[in-house]
Amino acid sequence: MQRSEFDVVVVGGGINGAGIARDAAGRGLSVLLCEKDDLARHTSSASTKLIHGGLRYLEYYEFGLVRKALQEREVLLKAAPHIMWPLRFVMPHDSHLRPAWMIRAGLFLYDHLARREILPASSAIRLPEHPAGLPLRGQFQRGFVYSDGWVQDARLVTLCALDAHERGAVVQTRTRCSHAERGSQHWQISLEDSSGATRTVQARAMVNAAGPWVGDFLRDVAQVQSKRRVRLIKGSHIVVKKLYEHSYAYIFQNPDKRIIFAIPYEEDFTLIGTTDIEYRGKAEQVAIDQDEIDYLCQMASRYFTQPITPTDVVWHYSGVRPLLDDESDDAAGVTRDYDLSLDTQGAALLSVFGGKITTFRKLAEEAGDRLQQLLAKGSGAWTERATLPGGDMPAADFAAFLANMRAMHPWLPERLSLRWAHSYGTRCAQLLRGANSLADFGTEVLPSLYAREIRYLVEQEWAVSAEDILWRRSKLGLHLPADSANRLDAWLADHVANTTEAKGSTRNAFN
Repeated sequence: MQRSEFDVVVVGGGINGAGIARDAAGRGLSVLLCEKDDLARHTSSASTKLIHGGLRYLEYYEFGLVRKALQEREVLLKAAPHIMWPLRFVMPHDSHLRPAWMIRAGLFLYDHLARREILPASSAIRLPEHPAGLPLRGQFQRGFVYSDGWVQDARLVTLCALDAHERGAVVQTRTRCSHAERGSQHWQISLEDSSGATRTVQARAMVNAAGPWVGDFLRDVAQVQSKRRVRLIKGSHIVVKKLYEHSYAYIFQNPDKRIIFAIPYEEDFTLIGTTDIEYRGKAEQVAIDQDEIDYLCQMASRYFTQPITPTDVVWHYSGVRPLLDDESDDAAGVTRDYDLSLDTQGAALLSVFGGKITTFRKLAEEAGDRLQQLLAKGSGAWTERATLPGGDMPAADFAAFLANMRAMHPWLPERLSLRWAHSYGTRCAQLLRGANSLADFGTEVLPSLYAREIRYLVEQEWAVSAEDILWRRSKLGLHLPADSANRLDAWLADHVANTTEAKGSTRNAFN
């Protein structure tokens, strides 16, 4: 990479860092985004994967946060209809936990705190007469239905980074910011890649979007003191074989006042989560424990007629949420709002504390506004009506896009066409260009994973390893044999060589 001077260096390739890099690049600022691991390697791929206002936060009087999140739901659904879509949630009523009037009042607020164009309003239902009642225990006779959205969280991060790159940003994964020296007008920033090689770049401003490591970065790398702190809350999820056939998700109230979700997942599975536990270990070592697995199984089994046991769990994942420390006694009650802390005691440093995936675009816009004002450069906010790569579908109509894609390529297997459409949207045109049969996709390295798609992920989306491809760029790991990661890594080792492209992004190239 020849360039060594930037307006902004963003540290952290999670949703906030990628979102800020995208926003700033789209304003005309020169941007470098560095991430010490893969994009979305940590918190941003360990969410419940919901674009939601946060119904339960109303009980904590977080009206401003909920309203902001509700406003963002439909903005995001229009921006990327391939990786996000509306989802209807059913809440079975347990009168021992919350009275019906309280739920009705909460849902009324949820429906009316922000304008809705896509999502329908909430309603009461009789569970014995509704498809969602079929897999539930008989004592649940009443329920409520409301709307939120679903997102492929890791792909959202990748698409933000891709959009940033296509707007001029340099994106370097597996590149650690090892040291930052502050001057009066500029930062001198040392970057270390996975081989140990280092180089120095200069930036007028630096953004600390290191997520769980935001405090560590301030102390150890930037050598800056801050009164703001994050509180690490562990959230764990389990995945089991599909528990029901309909398309509704569930929100379950539990005796400890927590809620969990049960969500249709990857066609063949049900996702159950999450826990909220104070976490004091190293963020990179977070993992589910047996108590959490038992808890999620027991809470889901309170509602489903089919008991869920730990032996039913086919996959699980955990992450730590770096929440803004509001000194709450209850981990579940810690605010999900965010704070942008701007330090101008020398070259500018903007640090991101807290936040949630639903409000990432608004957070990035606010960060962009501050950076633009500070640097006296840029063309203004732009993301509210912009689509993400692959999301430029007429009327944001994914169903019509999928139908047209299948009509144009009738030889494409149905499940493959659905997965590609959801993953890449209109960018499928790049994968399908010149292809008239599956033979044109090259080697089928793993079932339904062809060399052409791997090439695209490696060359365009910073994928390096089997884990990147099977668990973040996709969730194929759930559907494939246990030895698939080893087979794919071996194939990558034989066919891919590391290189640095002239345009500045750390990528790989096929031999």
